[in-house]
Amino acid sequence: MRTNRRWVLGLAAALGLAAAGACVSPEQQNAGGGGGAGGAAGGGYQRKTVAAGQPVRIGFSMDTLKEERWQRDKLLVEARAREVGAQVEVAVANGDDARQISQADDMLAKGVNVLIVAPHNGEVAASIVERAHRQGVPVISYDRLIRNSEPDLYVSHQVEKMGEMQARYALERVPKGNYVLIGGSPTDNNALLLRKGQENVLNPAVQRGDVKVISNQFAREWKAEEALRITEDALTKTGNNLQAIIASNDGTAGGAISALESAGLTGKVLVTGQDAQLDAVQRIATGKQSMTIYKAIKPLADSAVDSAVKLARGEALSAPDRINNGRVDVPSILHEPIAVDKDN
Repeated sequence: MRTNRRWVLGLAAALGLAAAGACVSPEQQNAGGGGGAGGAAGGGYQRKTVAAGQPVRIGFSMDTLKEERWQRDKLLVEARAREVGAQVEVAVANGDDARQISQADDMLAKGVNVLIVAPHNGEVAASIVERAHRQGVPVISYDRLIRNSEPDLYVSHQVEKMGEMQARYALERVPKGNYVLIGGSPTDNNALLLRKGQENVLNPAVQRGDVKVISNQFAREWKAEEALRITEDALTKTGNNLQAIIASNDGTAGGAISALESAGLTGKVLVTGQDAQLDAVQRIATGKQSMTIYKAIKPLADSAVDSAVKLARGEALSAPDRINNGRVDVPSILHEPIAVDKDN
């Protein structure tokens, strides 16, 4: 297991570091226009830059530290900042939109040169982008897309593809039967992208009548107890006749598995996940959970910090992808996910 884990980590890091694409110059990023779908992100504001020899000050606005993976994000962002000689201040909103906005305002008042924002609510966080741009400060949307605004960069993983990977894994092993779909927080754009990917793969099987979706719901705040309730309701509705549960992350997978354990169905129903949390990997090893998706956090954190420094210094970015956020096509760096089960 240790050798395989090293291999997965090394491969994921290599895939992240190998990403390359078109460069976006500061002039292109600051070109006016923005506003309409298909426009360039970051349009129209006068960005302040940090002089050579001066340290870049980064504000990292986080939604939560409850899940293990977000604790890793924080540590890795801080570590990369130290490596490149930048300063970073972290603020955690604990799922409170007003608090996240207030914390961002506070960091802007302290004079940060760039904001990295992992939003609690992708719609509400648009105001953070607007406030930062009014002060000449660029914004990187981290892991979750900030919608209907003009962030300078989006750094994440291939989220829709992850949903497709979860559904494809399930269909290849359980091509027929009753399915339950458990999404994440409906305020998180990633939860919507995961569901889109899942349905891309599942819909043909549903239309053929091979798969019946018993329940298609979202778990408020990605809470395990919400997933537990959704699964219990589906078990009651079907008389314990479930074949697969596509849980969008490992937290919701854990809640679903708790319901299966109470029904005596541990290991008998396929359950997906995402994040490769320690408890989920342990459940996979013992046969309780079928798979998860490993998203290398270090390449994500490194690319966010490295890009923050470039933005603050007015340097060109390498952003090979574009993701539309409802207002503009945001320059994006999207890292490759890896499916994990007992076999690897």
